[in-house]
Amino acid sequence: MSGGTPSFLPLSNSSPFTPLSSLPQVDGIVKESLPNAKFRVELMATKAIIVCSTSGKMRKNFVRVLVGDPVKVELSPYDLTRGRITYRSRGPGKDRPGFPQFPTPDAPPPPPSA
Repeated sequence: MSGGTPSFLPLSNSSPFTPLSSLPQVDGIVKESLPNAKFRVELMATKAIIVCSTSGKMRKNFVRVLVGDPVKVELSPYDLTRGRITYRSRGPGKDRPGFPQFPTPDAPPPPPSA
């Protein structure tokens, strides 16, 4: 066997696999939380509902995703009904996500429930 490139490898630099940087990224809003860190997300552009899981870096850094959060989703090139949440945006009124929002002393008290 002589040295060089094996015959089963392509001779050019083009790969038959899709690089991760070219996956389509879309914006969406989390509509429902499912078991095993999966979520139903409604896409902003098409109003389609897809099932998404959180990315590995989000799991590693303990990023919490709540219902109603705006997120960025990478769509799977194989199944367009599945995706991966790669970024969670801070929604309106969410200054410190994951922490309870306590009323300020100058805020009016909530109305009594009957």
